[in-house]
Amino acid sequence: MTTKSPRPTKPKVKTVPRKKQAADFYILKLYVAGLSPKSATAIANINKICEDNLQGRYQLDVIDLYQQPQLAEGEQIIAIPTLIKKLPPPLRRVIGDLSNTERVLVGLDIRKKA
Repeated sequence: MTTKSPRPTKPKVKTVPRKKQAADFYILKLYVAGLSPKSATAIANINKICEDNLQGRYQLDVIDLYQQPQLAEGEQIIAIPTLIKKLPPPLRRVIGDLSNTERVLVGLDIRKKA
């Protein structure tokens, strides 16, 4: 009499749908110097660019280096205004008043909405 040994069963793998990935969300830091006209222009320009192209998918922090000068060294800021894209990788920097929308979009690797 032969008995069959039970077949080994494969473990069941549960697939979980992925949540939004970090590539969908942008973390931006804009370094400015006080309320100069160049700083005000950069703030207005990046706000418009983000609302037009990243609506609901970004966090923008504006850092005034007059109030927090120690942050300039940590981020190696050598000119202002400077915009830094922290996420998604790779880290990118755009320097200037951000008035050239195409340059900013390319610099941050953001695809313009169709």
